[in-house]
Amino acid sequence: MMQMKWTGERLEPFVFNEATVEHLHRYAIARDYIKDKTVLDIACGEGYGAVLLSQEAKFVSGVDGDNETILKAKGKYKTKNLEFRMGKAEDIPFKDAEFDVVTCFETLEHATEHQKIISEFKRVLKPDGLLILSTPDKKNYSDKANYQNPYHLKELYEEQLRELISRNFKHHHILQQRLFLASVAMSLEESRIRIYEGDYEKIQTSFDIEPLYHIAFASDLPFTQPDSSLFRSNFILQTAMEAQERSLKSTMSYQIGHNLLLPLKWIRKQFNHKRNS
Repeated sequence: MMQMKWTGERLEPFVFNEATVEHLHRYAIARDYIKDKTVLDIACGEGYGAVLLSQEAKFVSGVDGDNETILKAKGKYKTKNLEFRMGKAEDIPFKDAEFDVVTCFETLEHATEHQKIISEFKRVLKPDGLLILSTPDKKNYSDKANYQNPYHLKELYEEQLRELISRNFKHHHILQQRLFLASVAMSLEESRIRIYEGDYEKIQTSFDIEPLYHIAFASDLPFTQPDSSLFRSNFILQTAMEAQERSLKSTMSYQIGHNLLLPLKWIRKQFNHKRNS
């Protein structure tokens, strides 16, 4: 069986890593805005996202600039309310005011003519239509990390993205996204938090964090109530994986078996901890 290799440019359904969670989260959020609507998923890639959107939308058109990718999507995904077409964000192959929603995830940074792209989005949107897009934050994605993605042509700082959007649309709101492996401590009196989970085929939504523990504060005198908080476990996971990597290098006999699976077992333990533990 031929092993498939991910280039890092276009997410594929055989990939399960940080990018998987980030991309699925974006589509999960978008699904809350597309019920019974016509949707354009521009730069749709291999098509898994357009399929997820089609589970809620009236009709979804997936468009990508790579002809081979579109041909594969047409052969792989066949539902009545879904189509795939060849086309680029700078020249979308649809008439004016055709869509209720346009989704475009991780695309702007692969182009330089951002204003032309945004103008095309607005052209194909209905007057009351909604654009949902994502793009890396240059400050944190590249500058602080001292990293240059070879596939990116022009990244934007937050203020540049905000100026681009506000120049073309009367109203806008920007969410800040970052992946965490974390412990969450949330007040019972807080507003509900929307929680998404799923995979390339299905996404589910809930509002209950299903706590395994309660942290109580009590006093006979008034005291400052704690904020809802999040404890990032990225460092712990990274340390565990680095230790495992060192173990693999020093003990080759464990490459297939226990040591190979240990990082996955560690992650599973954190997320599937038994209630009676």
